[in-house]
Amino acid sequence: TLNRADVLIEGGAELELGWLPPLLESSRNAKIAAGAPGRIVASHGVRMLETPLTFDRSNGDVHSLGNPHFMLDPVNVRIIAAQIAEHLAQVDPASAALYKANLATFGAKLDVKMAEWRTQLEPYRGAKIVTYHKDFVYLAERFDLRVVETLEPKPGISPSPAHLAKVIGAMRAASARVILVQPYQNRRTAETVARQTDAVVLDMPQQPGARPNTDTYFDLMDNMVATLAAAFRGQQ
Repeated sequence: TLNRADVLIEGGAELELGWLPPLLESSRNAKIAAGAPGRIVASHGVRMLETPLTFDRSNGDVHSLGNPHFMLDPVNVRIIAAQIAEHLAQVDPASAALYKANLATFGAKLDVKMAEWRTQLEPYRGAKIVTYHKDFVYLAERFDLRVVETLEPKPGISPSPAHLAKVIGAMRAASARVILVQPYQNRRTAETVARQTDAVVLDMPQQPGARPNTDTYFDLMDNMVATLAAAFRGQQ
């Protein structure tokens, strides 16, 4: 498939480091080689968060270029969409005007939806959340939420009873009662913590299509923002 591709969009920030490079080498496709018009790296131009000052695997599954879960900040998505349109226009110059028009349509809709999302979450600025992994930091920064703790002691490291006890103590001290988990993460662990902190556990996938009625990015964010707002409202 890579051998026949005209364009490759990768997340970047080393998210695919463990498997994409050998596939690209085997594909022998100059169209999607590094630096080619058909190679789009989504993280380019994005202001990365949590970029480590030193790189040490003892700190868990960290990424030397920063936290790669940047798609939940709609401002980043605007940057990425512009990159995609630019590269597609280079690869397919005959349709450049169409890509430019589609980007404008996308941007206009993003402006409208961003205003809606801000309005929905504005009453809960500073609201406290706990996440299983460090995968909601961009969402939290954009909408002024506060991540109190993570259930993992370090990224990719399963939580120990001692760490969970620490998390429970921090949640009680901060009155944090909303826990976010993705579908592949251990919901049972989150529920155990929730029972001891009077918290709710929210299923929050980050990929469109991972749950019903989230087929597009806008649908995904609509669902995520509405779910968060309802949880914060219920905890007041």
